[in-house]
Amino acid sequence: MTIEHHPPEELLARFAAGRLDQAEHIVMSAHVSMCVRCRRFVAAFERLGGAALEAAEPAALAAGAFDAVMARIGGGEAASPAPAVPRPRRADDAGLPKVLDLYDIGRVRRIAPGLSMRPIMIPGAGKSRAFLLRSEPGTRMLEHTHTETELTCVLEGSFSHEGGHFGPGDFDLGDDTIDHRPIVGADMPCVCLVAMSGKLRINGLLGRLIEPFIRL
Repeated sequence: MTIEHHPPEELLARFAAGRLDQAEHIVMSAHVSMCVRCRRFVAAFERLGGAALEAAEPAALAAGAFDAVMARIGGGEAASPAPAVPRPRRADDAGLPKVLDLYDIGRVRRIAPGLSMRPIMIPGAGKSRAFLLRSEPGTRMLEHTHTETELTCVLEGSFSHEGGHFGPGDFDLGDDTIDHRPIVGADMPCVCLVAMSGKLRINGLLGRLIEPFIRL
């Protein structure tokens, strides 16, 4: 598997530092698990962060800090949530990235001809939502942009647009500065893991007419 499209280094650094929201973290985890180059970058950034912490000068605690912590412990604060437990997979989920073992995945929902999605059930509120997007072979999507950001990792199959050809493991970043019209490869369905904030905005008169009926 040859991966040609990668996240920008700034996004990889935010991932390594734990500064992405959960939906974005899921998509980045999937890409990093498939990409040796990005996995090395993340590991190097984590080592750099660890070295910086070790070299930092110790800071004195504020007066009364210890007493304040002990008071909160004694006040019956809610216990930390239990760590996520891997969930049993359905037979048709066998090829999905391991990061998705930690989440329930919703039922298939048809959103347009040749397109269907399954939501990733993420606890709590975040600015982004995550879902699996399946496109049938040869599907031509309408030209569109995004009001905010879209992170995409291809899991199987392929698509192409003005930015190039994207196959398994490739990463695509969309935002309100990019207009694209993905075309799915003709040989097999394309399955992508997507994190999206904001809305899809379809260009043209037809797009404005059907946009209210498309929910991603």
